[in-house]
Amino acid sequence: MDSSTNEVAHEYLPYFRAYKDGRVERFFGSDRVPASIDGSQNGVCSKDVVVVSETGLSARIFIPAGATKPGQKLPLVVYYHGGGFFMGTPFCSVYNNFVSSLAAKANAIAVSVDYRLAPEHYVPVAYEDSWAALKWVASHCNGEGPEAWLNNYADFHRVFLAGDSAGGNMVHNMAIQASVENLNGVKLSGICLIQPYFGRQDGGVDKCWTFVCPTTSGSDDHRINPSVDSRLSSLRCNRVLICVAEKDNLKERGLFYSETLRDSEWVGEVEIAETEGEDHVFHLFNPNSEKAMALLEKIALFINQHNAG
Repeated sequence: MDSSTNEVAHEYLPYFRAYKDGRVERFFGSDRVPASIDGSQNGVCSKDVVVVSETGLSARIFIPAGATKPGQKLPLVVYYHGGGFFMGTPFCSVYNNFVSSLAAKANAIAVSVDYRLAPEHYVPVAYEDSWAALKWVASHCNGEGPEAWLNNYADFHRVFLAGDSAGGNMVHNMAIQASVENLNGVKLSGICLIQPYFGRQDGGVDKCWTFVCPTTSGSDDHRINPSVDSRLSSLRCNRVLICVAEKDNLKERGLFYSETLRDSEWVGEVEIAETEGEDHVFHLFNPNSEKAMALLEKIALFINQHNAG
């Protein structure tokens, strides 16, 4: 066997390895938990839907089982999972469980997006899929979309974006795009970035980013460095929640994002929620811990603070 076939192009151990010959090994997020249409998980029903048949873009929708009453409208959360743009899905146990728990705690409908991953599909495909999914969600705002749960039970005056790590990056970029492109008249109520992934404060970018986005221009790429994005001041939501963890090496990047927002001409409210003594995405791997449950409660409160307005 040619030894070159085992040359590693990128690895993020112990979760991921890609070889130069195109082979990919994912050790996280490859399991698939079936949807729970009967509401047997957390009292939350879920089902899988195809968003764009041509590309295979899909999503998992969650709704509290007791909420499907005629005339009742619930907040709507569009969730983008993390995983460095190269691993994770809404269907794996970690993200299925977290988004299900969020829907239960916030008493909200959640749409968890299965955007395509690098290296099979390099960035910008993930952003294109995520925007297509958000437009698909917005197509239900007049009660005439293809998905009955969204037509009947989603309150399109209370729409939120949320995501962790690379998904937090996705949240920011989707909110920016929603500021310059029409979403069927849907206005975002708020966005929640959980331990978001951006470039370094000194303007540098990581090997991870150049791996998933070979065409990046580097530090002046606004997708990874929001401080160079002239559209930031037009961010189309009133409030932003940024969740960071004390021991996370991405903490300073989340704080810098907050500073960047405050220094722009954007008129809105930024809130930082820091969890002491914890590392990156601790809430996903230890979801029943006291601090993970406190974080979930914080996000649910952020969503429901908008209920009155």
